[in-house]
Amino acid sequence: MRKLTPQEYFAAEGHAVLLDVRSPGEYAHGHLPGAVNLPLFDNDERAEVGTLYKQHSPDEALLRGLEIVGGKMRNLVESARRHAPGGRVVVQCWRGGQRSASVAWLLEQANFQVAQLTGGYKASRAYVHEWLKQDLHQLRVISGPTGTGKTAILHALQEMGADIVDLEGLARHKGSSFGALGEDPQPTSETFENNLFAALRAIPPGRLVWLEDESRMIGTVCQPDAFYDRLIAAPSVVIVQPREWRVANLVDDYAPYPKEELAAAFSRLRKKLGGQHLQVALDALDRGDFAAACRIALVYYDKAYAHYGEKKGATNLQRLEAEHPGAESIARQLLALP
Repeated sequence: MRKLTPQEYFAAEGHAVLLDVRSPGEYAHGHLPGAVNLPLFDNDERAEVGTLYKQHSPDEALLRGLEIVGGKMRNLVESARRHAPGGRVVVQCWRGGQRSASVAWLLEQANFQVAQLTGGYKASRAYVHEWLKQDLHQLRVISGPTGTGKTAILHALQEMGADIVDLEGLARHKGSSFGALGEDPQPTSETFENNLFAALRAIPPGRLVWLEDESRMIGTVCQPDAFYDRLIAAPSVVIVQPREWRVANLVDDYAPYPKEELAAAFSRLRKKLGGQHLQVALDALDRGDFAAACRIALVYYDKAYAHYGEKKGATNLQRLEAEHPGAESIARQLLALP
């Protein structure tokens, strides 16, 4: 059986299916991009074997593990064949220990070409963490107050051939009290970091990468410190759009959501808006005047954006007055910048 370091695995990524044999709970907390969960133990079984190991002896834990796995071997092989019909796999557990070694042995008996990831997920996470500290790309940030259409501009840049990383897409959150509307549940910060690593690795070193300005927290996801430090230090272009265009843009984006969800998002801003302004906004929602509700929200968000800019203390800023408010027009302006 071959052994692969994390560096060797990522260098050869795509040539074999990565099988993560940790429990479903471990996998859900964080896993490498593209990894398929092929659990040797379920969550309860893992807890049982771990307790035996710590409170009794490694031998008792081993014997109980063998007892549990004995009836699963056929299903493990059949599942592996479904996930990797080409028969080439890399097997990974937490530390590159007994769980991955035992599954690797089993799959070798079933004529798979098998490699084991040395150090397991723990070593791979350390590799990801260190990789993200490197300054391998030229980052350029699209900034601007709420409603400017930054995400649409970012994707228009991508359509024109520019390299982008959509941080809100990776976090599954639009970065405000309203940011979870229409989104799937957020990943853990660990999974976000893994996926950020994969998105950046797909872009050749030295290339210019466009991103949207984000706070350290995107919903419940926390950006990795080393990357966030690079993000706030990167050159930024502040998009300037007419206020009423921003209002109309936000109405287009958010009015289709159920009123009760919009009201809940406004209510989370009670301390920021004040009770009186909140009630005015809720009344506007109730009568379907989304623009009026939006203008009240922007009073808070524009102040928050100004405060964020002062706190960030960025000096490498350019203002871009939108010649036309559409995303494609602004993307062309951005690409023409020196």
